[in-house]
Amino acid sequence: MGAGLRIGLIGCGTVGRGVVEILAAEGSEIARKTSATLELVRVADTDTDKIRQAGVPEQCMTSDASEVIEAPDLDVVVELVGGTTVAREFVLKALAAGKHVVTANKALLAHHGKEIYAEAVRHRRCVAFESSCAGGIPIILAVRQGLVANRISALHGILNGTCNYILSEMADKGKSYAEALAEAQEAGFAEVDPTLDVNGTDTAHKLAILASIAFGVDVDFDRLHIEGIEHLDAQDLAAGQEMGYVCKLLGIADRTPSGLSLRVHPAFVREDHALAGNRGSFNAVSVYGNWVGHTLYYGRGAGSRPTASAVVADLVDIAVGNQPRVFEAYRNLNDKAAPPTYAPIDQLELRYYVRLMVVDRPGVMAQITRIFGENAISLRAVVQHEPPEGAGGEVVPVMVLTDVAAEGRMRSALAEVARMDVVKSPPVMIRVVSEHEEYAS
Repeated sequence: MGAGLRIGLIGCGTVGRGVVEILAAEGSEIARKTSATLELVRVADTDTDKIRQAGVPEQCMTSDASEVIEAPDLDVVVELVGGTTVAREFVLKALAAGKHVVTANKALLAHHGKEIYAEAVRHRRCVAFESSCAGGIPIILAVRQGLVANRISALHGILNGTCNYILSEMADKGKSYAEALAEAQEAGFAEVDPTLDVNGTDTAHKLAILASIAFGVDVDFDRLHIEGIEHLDAQDLAAGQEMGYVCKLLGIADRTPSGLSLRVHPAFVREDHALAGNRGSFNAVSVYGNWVGHTLYYGRGAGSRPTASAVVADLVDIAVGNQPRVFEAYRNLNDKAAPPTYAPIDQLELRYYVRLMVVDRPGVMAQITRIFGENAISLRAVVQHEPPEGAGGEVVPVMVLTDVAAEGRMRSALAEVARMDVVKSPPVMIRVVSEHEEYAS
């Protein structure tokens, strides 16, 4: 194919428009640096006004994606429509038509990656997806190639800028979850329907892709443990700060003696943790290898410019021949790998923060500590605060920080505590995650 690449783009929304703009503004500079000539030949979107507004010539526009997929003069199809139904159909048809594929679609790859990668191999084509996991951060390149000499022991990531922005506003400015979410939507950091962001699904999609590459396994998305941030309260984040912790929504992939632990959940990390200082809408990923130790990747995780930047990087890699060779040679994608053994969440051993809303009555804490003790859970700290404003004086918040305990025992203890008459709302539990041992095997 040489260094010339004829491109078809399906989907001219926020990211698609960014791709069009980068190719127009930086095409000559990219050719100077890489000898790769990137030519945007056709752009498809059901709303052709979006294409026109991006500055695409009329003769390159179409409302029919099949005109891109079936065009005999194209080398690569860029899929930016999102979702897992129509997008899957477009990608599979493009591969069958002999096109390479570039996609930013994390949900598609998390659910259908194995099928898509196998189809690409069958047609001797590649699928490039740097933009799927962390916007402009080249995390796929780093994990798959930069750290190839390492046996990766853990990956801890802040992979959703919406949640990170909300948690930062709640912690730094004392805003409620609802206030911080509304502000994120107004600023353009959150969708009108933010469900997939705030319930942890978006982070889980990215974690599934990264874990499959980092550990060279066929990750089953349905085996991930997923929790979001909707239940968090500003008073919990404030209590964590008093104890020296910052709350983040983390995607975590750990090797454990009983298998891979793949999970998404809010977590307290110490103020000096590598991920603690990540504020606002940024992403950050810590990766631990047995030879390199701790590596950290940080940057814009979403948005038109960062994501489009990663899409164009993939196009250049295809044009110069890197991506096709890597895709064929490397054996750490789902279609070439075996499924892992998964560590049950109940066997997870961590420290925990717990908030209980209890009746302010003598002997209540003795009952609660007895239940924790019977479940072999030691308490490191117990803090009782004045009741929230307007809550009256009978019910008070009690914050508990435990020593390391098995999650199964923790859940049993909290279920028993929740049944107590003096506990007036479901307990809130936030896991405490420590820095991973740098040279863990």
